[in-house]
This record gives sequence, C-alpha cells and structure tokens, in this order.
Amino acid sequence: MKKVLIVGGVAGGATAAVRIRRLDEKAEIIMFEKGPHVSFSNCSLPYYLGGVVESKEKLVLMTPESFKTKYNIEARVNQEVIRIHREEKTVEIKNLETNEVYKESYDVLILSPGANPVVPPFEGVNLPHVFTVRNVADIDRLHQYVNQSNVERIAVIGGGFIGVEVAENLREAGKVVTLVEYSPQIMAPFDEDMVQILHKEMLDHGIQLIVGDGLKKITENAIELNSGKQVEAQAVVLAIGVKPEITLAKEAGLEIGELGGIKVNANYQTSDPSIYAVGDAIEVYHRLTHKPTRLALAGPAVRQARAAADHIYGQKTNNKGVIGSSSVKIFDLNCAVTGLNERAAKEANIRYDSVYVIAPDKVGLMPNSNPLHFKLIFEVPTGRILGAQAIGKGNADKRIDVIAALITMGGTLEDLKELELTYSPMYSTARDVVNIAALVGLNILHADYKQVHVSKVRNLVEQGATFIDVRENHEFESGHLVNAINIPLSELRERVDEIPRDKPVYIHCRSGQRSYNAVKILQHLGFTNVYNVSGSFLGICLYEYFTDVTTSREKIVTDYNFK
Repeated sequence: MKKVLIVGGVAGGATAAVRIRRLDEKAEIIMFEKGPHVSFSNCSLPYYLGGVVESKEKLVLMTPESFKTKYNIEARVNQEVIRIHREEKTVEIKNLETNEVYKESYDVLILSPGANPVVPPFEGVNLPHVFTVRNVADIDRLHQYVNQSNVERIAVIGGGFIGVEVAENLREAGKVVTLVEYSPQIMAPFDEDMVQILHKEMLDHGIQLIVGDGLKKITENAIELNSGKQVEAQAVVLAIGVKPEITLAKEAGLEIGELGGIKVNANYQTSDPSIYAVGDAIEVYHRLTHKPTRLALAGPAVRQARAAADHIYGQKTNNKGVIGSSSVKIFDLNCAVTGLNERAAKEANIRYDSVYVIAPDKVGLMPNSNPLHFKLIFEVPTGRILGAQAIGKGNADKRIDVIAALITMGGTLEDLKELELTYSPMYSTARDVVNIAALVGLNILHADYKQVHVSKVRNLVEQGATFIDVRENHEFESGHLVNAINIPLSELRERVDEIPRDKPVYIHCRSGQRSYNAVKILQHLGFTNVYNVSGSFLGICLYEYFTDVTTSREKIVTDYNFK
C-alpha cells in the first residue's frame, strides 16, 4: 500500500489528493494544512468584502470531514509541516493547536505550499490596521476590522489582480478607496494602450487611483508615498505581490530555480524523485518564451496536480508548458488576457506586431450592444499568434478563450481568420471581433497598408503631423484631435485634393473601420504614405484620458467622447 503525504491543500494539494484516490483506492493519503481550512476558493476572497459572497463559510469548499467521508482522505488542519528528512523519507509536523511535534513517513511526498504575500519592511507595516489577503482567515480579519471599527477610508497597495479586486469590492461596500501602484499602470498583463480603459473605469467608479508612486511608510491614520504625498487611511491592505513558499524545500536541499521557485521536471518531480511539487511555489516552462516562469493561477495548479498524481502511478503526462491566461471583472467591465503582451514579447526578443480593433460585442441593434476593445499580438513574419487582450461589457473571456486555444495549438492569423464560431445577434456578430483582428493582422503582416498605434499619436500631434478625421461632422464637433482635418468618408472622393501627397497622412474614425476604408480609397488614388490609426478615436481618447486627468500636460483632444 502506497503512503502519500501532501503539504498544502486548496487547488494543488486537494486536486492531487483526490486524483490519487481515483487511481488507487488502497493508498493512504494524508494532507496537511497549517491554516484552519484545507479547501477554499482563494480567488473568491475579495468578493466577501463587497457582499457578493454573503458569508465566510461559503468560501470554504471542502471540510476535513467531507474529505474523509467522500474520498477517504485524511485532511489535518492547523498542522504545519516544519521539516523534511529525505534520507529516512519522513516529515516533521507541528500541531499548531497543541504545539506537539510528531513524524509521518511517506513513500511519495507532494509539496503544494503556495505563495506568501510580499511584505517589504515599510515603517508601520506591523500596525494592527495593516492587512494582507491569502486565505479565509485573512479576509475575515479584514472584513471584521472594516465593519466593527467603522472604517471609511482604506488604502490598497498594489494594482494586480488581488489589489484591484479588493479595491473594487471595498468601493462597492461604500468605502472611500485609494489604490496605489508603484508602476505606471495597474494590471501588468495588459499593455499600456489597453490598460487606460481600466484606469478610467476605476476613476469613474470613485477609486482614487495613484500610479507611478510607491508606499514609503504607514502611520496610524495615513500612508505616505515616495513622492511625499499623504493619503488618509484607517486601514491598509498590502497586495504588492506574492513570492513562492520554498522554506521547506530549501531546507531539505531541494533545487531552487533561477526565479526563486522550486525547480521541477516535466513530471513535476523535484530534484528528489520521491518528492513532487505543484502550484504557486514552483517554476514552470513558458511555451512561448521557452524560459522558466512563475504563474500563480488556480487553473495551472489543478492541471499540474493531476499530472503529478498520474506520473506517480505510471501514467504518461504531456507537459506543454503554460501561456498565462486570466480574466477579471472590474466594475462594469469584463477583462481577459492570454499569452504574451508587447512587453513580454520584447523581453523574449520575439519579432512581433499587434493590432487593436474595436468592434461591437453583438449586433448593434440588439439590447446592450457595446464596444469590445481587442488587441491581438502576432509573430512576424510567421503570423503565429502570441497573445491577446480583451476589455468590454460583453464576453471578453469568451474571445480570449478562443485565442488561448489557438495559441495552444500553434495557430496563426490564417487559422484565426478561418475559424468558424457560433453566431447569434444576441451574442456576437457574424464576423466576430477575433476574426476581424485576424484580417487586420494579415493586412499588416502582408503590408497591404500601414498603421500607427494610439501610443504614438501624441508625439505626432505635437510635431504637427497631418490627421484626417473621416467621421461625420456631428461626430467631429463632439470631440476631435486639436489639429485634425474633418473630411467625412462620404465626402472623401470629392475632397481628395485637400489631402497632401508629399508627407505622411494619418487617418482615423471612431473605431477603425471607416478609416481603413479611407486608407484603401487613398491608396487606389495613388497615395503612398497614408496610415490607419489602430484603435482610432476611441483608442486615442482612452489612452490620453488617464494621463491628462492625472497630470498637467496639455490636452490634444478637445473633448472625450467615449460613446
């Protein structure tokens, strides 16, 4: 009879335990969790603050009793594994309720200790009103403090997934929330041009958003930033990031990877073949960059746990690596991302290009049809799809799931162009935004026309470049670039003599479709130096909006018309 010990529960440990039981009814399986809950929805923790999850008990998915009755798995909570003795194949465990220390032997050991919140040594970091969010106990302490102490002003430090979700839910609970991010933007998986949509959404819903400034110290009633700015705060939530929990592995002499996670092979074995590791504590292979990476997401952890369990019982696994797919709701917007963004592609020295399209998420005459902002990144010259980002009120996650599947299959722009998707006017358009992005990408790849990205528009405007706005007159009057010339598409052929031929001309409309048509008309009429603005006026406005409202720089758009 095989004896398997598992350190840590939640996604990785619990999945491994249940899979092993399905493979071996006779195995002795013991799972250790140093906290009070062995299985909970950690991704749902912030939603307890906003009342979406009504009680902390609903966050708990499985109890030790249910593990025992359903799977004959012994789950020991408040039990911390403090040492591994590899030579004798035992571990030492400390009962945190009685302080008793005891040993258990193993045939196979699985490490799933997760990751710990990053807590730099700021002044005031140990004050009682400072919190981190890792488990049910953490979120319950924060919830109780905010409600029992009548806290109104809260500072959230860190603009990643946890920080943004905590800030949103505290704001939904009626609190005055300041979100501070050291980097120039929140939500690092999104590119600079796309993330401005999220910045605006946070501001529109009353979040005081501060980017490009870091925490310096915490006092009893405020935080002080590196800039010297003081922000009143009766509670502070640190969501700066996480680091792999590798203490056990390191002390046991297991090999640690170059990024600080536990190093594993393709079967999730550590440098000791009797010890496996899965989840947030390990380094994994990125299938696009061909380099190690860390990915603190539940989906990959679940797949890793199953693969490790299968390998323990001699079943083959096919480790294709990760691509990094995730989604998040930020107030009224659905946001999703997969694969590489531009920054990651540059760091990996991959030659790439990208397209930014804005298309309806469903047929325009249907109720609740809204723009879906979609960015597609592809390799040059192969057209291989590298990544995508989608933001809108509609099904952004559905579109990104399509791209994630294509990336996994090594798909190209040609594959995406021909991809047959379901269609109903209530759910999409006959040619979905992902197909449109592929067509635009192929036009760029094959040099059918030239484009300029919204991030380049400000410099061009300030240099006096020629911009032609092909929207109708009433659209132009509601807001436009300061030096743009309004020639509606319907008048373009009659007014072509107004457009210079001896210098670059940049064409935009509202979302990019009319300007594309204008570019093609001009090309057929002999113009050789015309560019379509990728993302067009909506993209320009969103890109400029956040910087203009948070700095004193001069506006280049007369009004922000996002409708």
